[in-house]
Amino acid sequence: MNDSTIVVERLARRYGRRWALADVTFSVPAATVMMVAGRNGAGKSTLFRVLSTAIRPDRGQGKVGGFDLVRHREDVRKMSALLAHQNYLYEALTAKENLQIVADHLGGGRDRVAGVLEQVGLAARRDDVVSTFSAGMRKRLSFARVLLQEPRVVFLDEPYGALDPPGFDLVDEVIRLLKRQGTTILMATHQWERSSRLSDLALILDQGKVIWQGPAADVLDHEPHNAPKTASAKPESAAAMLAVPVPGGRAC
Repeated sequence: MNDSTIVVERLARRYGRRWALADVTFSVPAATVMMVAGRNGAGKSTLFRVLSTAIRPDRGQGKVGGFDLVRHREDVRKMSALLAHQNYLYEALTAKENLQIVADHLGGGRDRVAGVLEQVGLAARRDDVVSTFSAGMRKRLSFARVLLQEPRVVFLDEPYGALDPPGFDLVDEVIRLLKRQGTTILMATHQWERSSRLSDLALILDQGKVIWQGPAADVLDHEPHNAPKTASAKPESAAAMLAVPVPGGRAC
């Protein structure tokens, strides 16, 4: 294995008889943004669940920050964050209280909560309960958790989902900020053109296999048009993906 922050070699994961990932191999250098593209059911979310240690691979090996995905799961979780489709926010608590719980789990950072809420445009709603939030506001709060954690590696699974145009701009801003801070970012996306402008590298999955990888500037030449979508992979349970505030986990 090389010295990249994320290294994956022949990684495979199946649900029943179907392989959601099949011999996936790639690497991502430090402080690099890689977009992972592909149709629904291509294996993007499964890949992110494996890399964030929410689920285990059936074959192959991988390292995040030099830590093995299977043997050093807790170390991987401590230095990474996953922004998943599900937000796992506490509906009955306010935005501020949600972030305070994360800060307490991390062992500090309550003094940064106000600033992080300001960054994601939720300062005026900090004392409102999450149950009153729109889907876009919940996504913003999930991004606030990522910023509060200050992880070395971030997995963004469809970060533009449920957001309006100003929200899209917020995602772009957060990605640029994280990269300036030296964070390595893996981003699953259907926003090919927008994501390619933010990314250094790109990878395309189809039916669990890598069908192309290279510079993000070239990815649009490989975008499929009018192709049928494949079935989505069977999702894992919420308990399997939840990592904050359960000890040892860091999903956002």
